[in-house]
Amino acid sequence: MLPDNILFSSDPTNDLLAILQKKNYSQVVVLTDENCRRHCYPLLERSLPPHRVIEVKSGEEQKNLDTCSFIWQAMTEQALDRHAVLIVLGGGVLGDMGGFCAATYKRGIDFILVPTTLLAQVDASIGGKLGVDFQHLKNHIGVFQVPVMTLLYSGFLKTLPAGELRSGYAEVIKHTLISDRAMWDVILQKPFADQDWDTLVRHSVAFKARVTTEDPTEKGLRKILNAGHTIGHAVESYLLGGNRRILHGEAVALGLVAEGYIAQVRGMLPEADFQQLYRYILSVYGKVALTEEDIESATALTLQDKKNKGNRILCVLQEGIGNARWDCEISPEAVKEALRFYRSLQI
Repeated sequence: MLPDNILFSSDPTNDLLAILQKKNYSQVVVLTDENCRRHCYPLLERSLPPHRVIEVKSGEEQKNLDTCSFIWQAMTEQALDRHAVLIVLGGGVLGDMGGFCAATYKRGIDFILVPTTLLAQVDASIGGKLGVDFQHLKNHIGVFQVPVMTLLYSGFLKTLPAGELRSGYAEVIKHTLISDRAMWDVILQKPFADQDWDTLVRHSVAFKARVTTEDPTEKGLRKILNAGHTIGHAVESYLLGGNRRILHGEAVALGLVAEGYIAQVRGMLPEADFQQLYRYILSVYGKVALTEEDIESATALTLQDKKNKGNRILCVLQEGIGNARWDCEISPEAVKEALRFYRSLQI
């Protein structure tokens, strides 16, 4: 059963209005970006009481403290008090950043997440992780705070370009790899374009909600959700710092292959399963081009990963398909070897 603050909606206009009517908010503000304002906001606009809109630029490169300052300044100029609500309409970047701004403004105001991308619906909007990048380190500054409601409407997925949909699909793949062999076998039977998105979103949300409810602040079980992220985040952060941005899902897909390689070398992931894993992921995502300098620099960034303890790099490793183990220590040398293996793969 889903937590009370997660709602699958077939009518987001009326459902959002009903949520707002239950509260006596002093002010309503919508935070969005230029793409969501054009494609998604018109659907919700008529259901909202008098409100204002804060618009920021889209893109991971905007997920920083400078943009937060812009949002906080706008909230301050609009004289929002602690009884206001911020509706965050957008993808994972906006949800992480907008929720962070709400959670820290005047020590916290209510916020509602209306995720518009597959990535945000299956991952970023569930579980209360909020934050921004800092000095090109992913989600380096942040807090845990759950929204009063996350409203999930699959109709928004129709507005996405194929690349954004594919990016979110990496989190779906991750969830099956760490929790559900049967669902992994299901997605293997269909090409990316033919996947049943409604079923997959519900599967991922149910799994992540269960994990984050049991472990809201990532002391144990929730760490399993970081599969693919230790190496993936490092590569994503390094390339972003060099103005070679890749989508988050592309980074996670790379990370699942690289960390899968380490698991296979350690005997935790059978060779046949690993081959099935990387061949499928490469069939969907292709490869991110990496030079030896990229590998060296990204490896150095794994030492800054939030999951680390002391100087130990900790990550999630597969135990077969459908299971994983968290807090596995890996060395910088193992990271480099895994990335070199990834680079050597033929599509």
